[in-house]
Amino acid sequence: MSWFSASPPSQRWAFAISALVAATTVPVHAQKAPRPVHVEDPDAPTVMTAESMRGRPERELNLDKNVVIERGKTTKMTSDTACYKQVDDEFDAEGHIKMWRFGDYYTGDVLKLNMETGKGFLLNPTYRFEVGGGQGKAERVDFINPDEANVIDGTYSTCEGPNPDWYLKSSTLNLDTGRDVGTGSKTIIYFKDVPILGTPGISFSLSGARRSGWLAPTPGFASKNGFELTVPYYVNIAPNRDLTLFPKYIQRRGIQLGAVGRYLGETDGGLLYQGETSFEFLPNDKQTKTNRYMIKSKHEQALGLGWVYGWDLRDASDNNYPSDFSKTVATATERQLLRELRTEYRTEDWSLTARVQNYQVLQDPDAVTDPSLFVTRPYDRLPSVNFHAGKYDVWGGLDWTFDAEATRFVHPTLVQGSRLVAVPQVSLPIVRPGYFITPKLMLNASAYQLDNDSRTKAQFPNTSFTRAVPTFSVDGGLVFERDTNLFGAKGGTQTLEPRLFYVYTPYRDQSQFPNFDTADGTFSLTQIFTENRFVGSDRISDANQVTAAVVSRFLRPDGAELMRLTFGQRFYFADQRVQLNSSTPVNQSRSDILLAATGRVSETWTVDSLVQYNPSDRQLISSTYSLQYQPGPKKVLNFSNRFQRNSLRNAEISTQWPLTDRLYGVGRISYSLLDRRMLESLVGLEYKGDCWVFRMGAQRFVTSAKNASTPIFFQLELTGLSNGLGLGANGLETFTKTIPGYQALSQPLR
Repeated sequence: MSWFSASPPSQRWAFAISALVAATTVPVHAQKAPRPVHVEDPDAPTVMTAESMRGRPERELNLDKNVVIERGKTTKMTSDTACYKQVDDEFDAEGHIKMWRFGDYYTGDVLKLNMETGKGFLLNPTYRFEVGGGQGKAERVDFINPDEANVIDGTYSTCEGPNPDWYLKSSTLNLDTGRDVGTGSKTIIYFKDVPILGTPGISFSLSGARRSGWLAPTPGFASKNGFELTVPYYVNIAPNRDLTLFPKYIQRRGIQLGAVGRYLGETDGGLLYQGETSFEFLPNDKQTKTNRYMIKSKHEQALGLGWVYGWDLRDASDNNYPSDFSKTVATATERQLLRELRTEYRTEDWSLTARVQNYQVLQDPDAVTDPSLFVTRPYDRLPSVNFHAGKYDVWGGLDWTFDAEATRFVHPTLVQGSRLVAVPQVSLPIVRPGYFITPKLMLNASAYQLDNDSRTKAQFPNTSFTRAVPTFSVDGGLVFERDTNLFGAKGGTQTLEPRLFYVYTPYRDQSQFPNFDTADGTFSLTQIFTENRFVGSDRISDANQVTAAVVSRFLRPDGAELMRLTFGQRFYFADQRVQLNSSTPVNQSRSDILLAATGRVSETWTVDSLVQYNPSDRQLISSTYSLQYQPGPKKVLNFSNRFQRNSLRNAEISTQWPLTDRLYGVGRISYSLLDRRMLESLVGLEYKGDCWVFRMGAQRFVTSAKNASTPIFFQLELTGLSNGLGLGANGLETFTKTIPGYQALSQPLR
């Protein structure tokens, strides 16, 4: 005899599909949820009305026609006939029964109910819960107590109406509103009256809250790995802790085991901590014949008032792990895995930070044949100690700060050594209505001590270096205002803010200094208002220059910024002699021009743009444009274009748009116009039912210089069952991370 004997032969194909799930799924005991508040008065009178009554009032009453029985505010029942046994405080009722019990609603043919204990039964019932909206029908309901009932050969769904789009059917279904948990045995899940999943046991939350249990299987397909099937188990350890375990079958690789743990909490002393750790392990990969893994862990914790520590650890078994197993462009192209342990102590006026840091570098598989793809390993910092102190508005309005850093740089192939940097600075901000001016003096002092080994001797005749470079700067500007109605700022304000920023730093020869962590700063609206054009402490740029800029902002009457327009350019009064990897000075009188516009041009259009233009050569150096059209909920259209002369020219379009009242289209295309190559593409459809969402899609993205991955996914989300039961890959996560402005058709519960 079949274990699922209640199912007709025509449905057995569903169990073949779900055989793996049924073999591994068992009833689970969920974490106890808070008991709903039942307002019950044991002394409340029982009020009975009917067209006729007979019997002995002290012992038994028989009620006929239009019977109504009420007990306080907790229970109300109507029926054709009823018999009340006063000694037992028990009712027997028949015919067109309707019962309201603690907000829950039942109908049926025959009822027996003890009002004191809550025990009884109801034949041919239907039911609906006040919390969570769960409803169903059955052959019989046995009431165990006011909170708990057993539904025999019954159904359960959160859909509205007598014919729900999805429902589960169990031989025995225990519904416990006190513990907020439903458990079923020999359960089949139906969608549009078609069985899609069979399991010997199931557990779910009646209110939709998260709880422990097996989640839906996640099938998928990828061009590199073939068919994939994940069967995750969710452990709701506590409201602030959870753990997801997932065995995963990968057709061309084998069985992968994984876990993701998250936590957020407070110690007994009131100190906060939070973190997340994920682990994936694939023993004996079928293709590489090796064990493969990926570990990621983050943690932050307070040790005392102002004292915290944390870590950020990442590790992979081999260079190809991200490209072989990643599901997004960001993780597939991640080549420098940070490992860092840090601690910081902070007071009102100063802070001290210490860290040890190194990287695992994962080389692109094609770097062997294409050296341009080779990823340089950064220096390890073993350790690095930073000190910062500062006071503001002292001694007549002065601001002063002091920064110091001591770092030991370690590298397996490059010159190693230690560096000490100290940067004191003092400024006098003068801020008045309509203008501001801030003169500043600073000193950058550095000392190096290199290791006395063969690598150092081959490049540097000396192992000790010192440097002291002073800098003077002055930053000033004006602010003009006028009324405006542009860009939706009705009754608002437009500002005009010209600004000048002058910097003088004398030249110091630094060509013989090592370079541990310094690079050219990205030319941007932020960088042109800094004293040093380099990022890092190994080079201090000489400067005799002024930056001129104009900003215009459009403000609403409440002060919120709607639009910002910016123009900026730097002018040089002397050659730039300090260079990163060259001794040849740069001779130019002015920099490129930067123009930016960002904000809302209307209620539906948002723009963000930045242009870098070389007026001497009359050439566009770089540009970034993004435009978003969002006329309503779940309607978004994004356009963007990125250009970098001689290296990058990408165009991108993405959208979420309703095709009908319930059908939505989702798509994204990222294309390299320079290489004439598709970098990323996504096409998907979503359909929103009353109590379910179906989404499907196909995605293609680059995983290395010459390789790409093409995963295909589908997902059926049954609202209210195990936080929205998803049958398929996590399409919701894919759409959310890929489409700017995307809005979920149904909000996830965890």
